[in-house]
Amino acid sequence: MFKRRLGRSNLEVSAMGLGCWAIGGPWDWLEADGSKEPVGWGQVDDAESIRAIHYALGAGINFFDTAANYGCGHSERILSQAIADRRHKVILATKFGYVVDEEKRIVTETEDVIPRIRQECEASLRRLQTDYIDLYQFHKGDYDPEKAAEVRDVLEALVGEGKIRWYGWSTDNPEGARVFAQGQHCTAIQHRLNMGYDVPQMLAVCEEHDQASINRTPLVSGLMTGKFNRDTIFPKDDIRHSWDLRGEHPRQYLQRIEAVRKIFADAGEVRTQAQIALAWIWTRSERTIPIPGFKTVAQVKENVQAMEFGLLSNEQMKKIDEIFERAPVISECSNQCTTSIHLTPRVVDV
Repeated sequence: MFKRRLGRSNLEVSAMGLGCWAIGGPWDWLEADGSKEPVGWGQVDDAESIRAIHYALGAGINFFDTAANYGCGHSERILSQAIADRRHKVILATKFGYVVDEEKRIVTETEDVIPRIRQECEASLRRLQTDYIDLYQFHKGDYDPEKAAEVRDVLEALVGEGKIRWYGWSTDNPEGARVFAQGQHCTAIQHRLNMGYDVPQMLAVCEEHDQASINRTPLVSGLMTGKFNRDTIFPKDDIRHSWDLRGEHPRQYLQRIEAVRKIFADAGEVRTQAQIALAWIWTRSERTIPIPGFKTVAQVKENVQAMEFGLLSNEQMKKIDEIFERAPVISECSNQCTTSIHLTPRVVDV
């Protein structure tokens, strides 16, 4: 198990955390026109979720990332059950920014973000059965950066009151990240990053402001695992149900992932495709902390084992760049050559 410092904080976390979106079970996003869109990951087995968390704890994982809207509070509740007797050993992260109806399992947008922060914090504390949150993250990634300072100021007040220890923002907007990072207790920016979607600008912000880079979609919602093919169809209550993997771009994406796997297989390496993808993220920057999702013990075990293989070589990183047809550039926050590419399959994070 290797660890990393969580940004400018004094918190030391496992280099990989667990993303707890999937264990929230089915829930819906309520659109402005009244229609509902499934944004969960299908049915879950709560007992298996808890076993998976216990396996991770036993393996040295101490960083867990959830949100109020994941399963409309269900993810927070399951996580709290799993870590109940080990809270002091866990770095607990959750998020806020939406209206959560736990009974109807519906989440909606709100313009009243700032007036709701305190009540949302109290609700998460109650569901998590804890007196404090280690990392409290703003979840509205597209929020106006010019208004972000007001959100940041409320979070600083919550730090002063002992409700939260540190805070961050889950956003893919470098401009907004810079605003938040000016806060004394802002220590992390959560953003998309994976082997097929590099973000040098965001990593540069993290380096400049001493922020941890917490990485959403490190396995591209499962596409990086090699477990899906062009004929895969997801359940109707799964956020990926609208994916059409027969399209030209998704098909090309899957071919590239297979090409990466072949490079490692031909060299005699036994890493799985998921393990290669995680290693790419760790090699990309010393600040990165991927948080792959999970539903089963087997998934957690495979991802934990990725840390046993170590980082990738410069040559391996270069070959991956070539497969994804991108020209290497030098990132401001790492000596490792890397590049950027737009992800073609639609990935939604709410």
